[in-house]
Amino acid sequence: MSSARTANRAGVGAFIGSTIEWFDFYIYGTASALVFDEVFFPELDGALGTLVAFATFWVGFLARPLGGVVFGHIGDRLGRKKTLVITLLMMGTATTAIGLLPGYAQIGVWAPILLVCIRMVQGIGLGGEWGGSVLIASEHAPKGKSILYGAFAQQGSPVGNTLSTVCFLLISGLPEPAMLSWGWRLPFLASAVLVVVGLFIRLRVTESPAMARLIESKRTAKLPVWEVVRSHPGLLALGIGACTIGLSATYFKSTFALAWATGELGFAKTDFLTIILVANIAQIVVQPFGAVIATRMRSLSRAVTVMLLPEVVLLPLMFLLIATGDYWLAMAGVAVATVPHCLYYAAMAGILAGRFPAEVRYTGLSLCYQLCGTLLGGTTPVVGQFLLSASGSINVVIGYALFQVLLTLGCMLVLLRLPDHDERSDERREGGDHDRSALDPASGGVQLG
Repeated sequence: MSSARTANRAGVGAFIGSTIEWFDFYIYGTASALVFDEVFFPELDGALGTLVAFATFWVGFLARPLGGVVFGHIGDRLGRKKTLVITLLMMGTATTAIGLLPGYAQIGVWAPILLVCIRMVQGIGLGGEWGGSVLIASEHAPKGKSILYGAFAQQGSPVGNTLSTVCFLLISGLPEPAMLSWGWRLPFLASAVLVVVGLFIRLRVTESPAMARLIESKRTAKLPVWEVVRSHPGLLALGIGACTIGLSATYFKSTFALAWATGELGFAKTDFLTIILVANIAQIVVQPFGAVIATRMRSLSRAVTVMLLPEVVLLPLMFLLIATGDYWLAMAGVAVATVPHCLYYAAMAGILAGRFPAEVRYTGLSLCYQLCGTLLGGTTPVVGQFLLSASGSINVVIGYALFQVLLTLGCMLVLLRLPDHDERSDERREGGDHDRSALDPASGGVQLG
């Protein structure tokens, strides 16, 4: 099989697998905003029930670093492909189990306890999935296209989110008793079918060349997580910050804003799910251009700034337009605010992957993303709801969103001054630069590659 065909198969496999994993993860977020407070926490009224449902949503993020450590270790020791088969099976099984789980009315307090336990399994599975999907694609990529191929895995997030939204949009018209008893279960049960499709595709993907070389030369790290923490603590911290808005922006709009709009603002569930669907479709269309921008522009620092800086204006505008209660203004606000962070999200994975040496790349990449999810991304709906309830004003939530945008931009700009460990870094740029001073030793910058 030609190298180009192998690379394309790896890219498609990463996209399909990550789409299924993200679908599984996102349907939980949508369900927690719409029905879980009544199904699993019926004794908690109003905002408190929503807050607790969001807390169980965050449990998945709490478990994700554990998945990053466990499967990062396997992926850096035994290979990317083996790990990705295990994570797909784990995620699909957990998601299907949620669809079969009795509610509070049937088994009492055991219902939320089991929900939290299964959510943790979901989190562990996704914690191991993301880094592997990015690497199986980017490490197979032809010369000069590692960021573009890494974006294949990133594209699974908006597509999975869109499928999740479509599923709940289709069942949102059910009478409320039917929705609460069996309707919400259908998207979770559909995961079983999707996993079979994903496994068929993923098993046909070969091991990445970078990992194959490490195994052949016996240069794999004995304890990858220790190597990352010991040798790359600053890179790890910067990577966590650099992932922030790439993760949290989605949960600002599809989880926090969904609950806020359909609760306090009086939007119909169907209407706001349609708004989110339009934004997700916009993300699917626009997001790949972020990888193109990062590949074409000579300076990655400039590319990242161009992509992220508009979010400083557009994210606050989104909240203000939703607050008007007008359907079309809200739709425009959510769709337009999606553009900056989705452009950045497409390029983010490939940029981060190149910063870690190949022998600890799976673990390092996973820890950056998953620790960010635990500390900043997954807490977004909880913190947002808490700030809104405590202050009574959406402006406080807007301030928190702006902090996350600026944190992301600052950390990524500093991270881009650190060495690029991608073995093809100099060839990929073909004389271009991340920052010109970084490529020119005479300028006092850091030599890349």
